[in-house]
Order: sequence, then structure tokens, then C-alpha cells
Amino acid sequence: MGVGEMGVGEVGRAPPGKLPVLITFMEMATPPQTPPRPAPGIAQGPLLARNCTLAYYRFLYDTIGERWLWSLRRGMDQDELSRMLADPQVEVHVIHVDGMPAGFVELDWRLLPADGTVAIDYLGLMPWAIGRGLGSWLLDWAVHHVWQRPRVRRLTINTCSFDHPAALPLYLRTGFRRLRQERKFVDDPRWTGVMPPTAGPHIPLAEPPLPTPSPPETQPTATDAPPRRPIAFRPSASRP
Repeated sequence: MGVGEMGVGEVGRAPPGKLPVLITFMEMATPPQTPPRPAPGIAQGPLLARNCTLAYYRFLYDTIGERWLWSLRRGMDQDELSRMLADPQVEVHVIHVDGMPAGFVELDWRLLPADGTVAIDYLGLMPWAIGRGLGSWLLDWAVHHVWQRPRVRRLTINTCSFDHPAALPLYLRTGFRRLRQERKFVDDPRWTGVMPPTAGPHIPLAEPPLPTPSPPETQPTATDAPPRRPIAFRPSASRP
């Protein structure tokens, strides 16, 4: 059953400024049994973006994610994001078409030493690269790439009702299984200013958020008033 069949409206009417979303958490607990798929003839890579800069990452993330309301990294503290990208256990693999970045997959290996978990945090294509067979191949490449590493016990990924409707069926065909689903309300990033109003054109804009009440004005007390400065005497002849 796809995301669209679950009926995200079952969570009830969204509060002002909020969007209903259904998140599906998934895992793969055994290596794939099929050989890796050959790369489409138009694709080059994936190429690991070593020492990925914040500017390059934001170019990929913002351009690819604008259609799907990817807002987490946009609202994240940018110094924190830079530190995350500098971690060698966070990998950004980029594919190219005609010399241009066409998509990326972000792999997070930080939990591997603790419990054998690796996460596909993001996987997406540039708008112009969608529909050319690149997404399913990139996912297949990522799955095989992860399971080549020793001590991997599980690979996780998630999708939500904002994503492309083909995402969940693709993950199931690739060998992921559902762990759980969560319905919740999230801030519409187009109202918070994190994303432009044109983002996520297939997702209806949330109702306007309620205005934040202004704090009541208070009269300064004697202790709050600034100290009075003596006014210097200036003879009238010295005035301009």
C-alpha cells in the first residue's frame, strides 16, 4: 500500500501553519541477492564529494529538495551542518550527466560501530534528471555499496507523503521493509520563511499561522529608567 493510500487526513484537521505528513520508516536487514545494476549510459559516477563544502551541499540539497519540501537542512544551524559534512563518516555521493550534477545520495555511517546500522539520509535527483532511470539505479548502487562494508547489519531509509509517489514502491521492490509509520503535523516551511512560497507545488499551502501576540508594553520603573545626564550650559552665542 503506497503512501497515498494511507489517508494522511486521518490525523485530523491541521492547525494553522501546519501540514499533515505520513512518515514511513524502513530497513533492509540482509544483503541484496541480485547483482548490481549497470549504470545508465548517460550517467557518470557516483563520485564521492570529499570534504564537501557547505555551499556545494546546499546547492544540491536546496535544488533537489525544493520540490519535495526538504527543509531540515535549510533550517539547521549552518555551522553544525558544516561540522557534519566534515565528518568522514558522512558521505555525499554525486552522479553527473553531461558533466552536470544530476543527483546525490547521502550515507551516514556514524552508527556502524555501535550497532551495525547505516542510514541513507537523502537520495534525490535534480528536477531535469527525473524520469531517466537514474533514481532506481542510484538506490541500487547505494544498497550494494553499503553492504560491501564489513559489520553492516542493517540499512535504513525513510520516506514521507511529501516525496515522489514512486519512492515507497521503489524502496519495497529494492528489498526494504516497513518498520513503522508515523502521522504528525509539521511546520509548513513556506510560512516560516525557510523555503520560498513556490516550493512543493503539489503540496497545498497550510492555513496561515496565527499571528504571534505582541508583548504588552510596560512603563519603565524608576529602576528601569536610564540615568539622567546633566545638561551642559551653552551660552547662546555658541549655538549654530
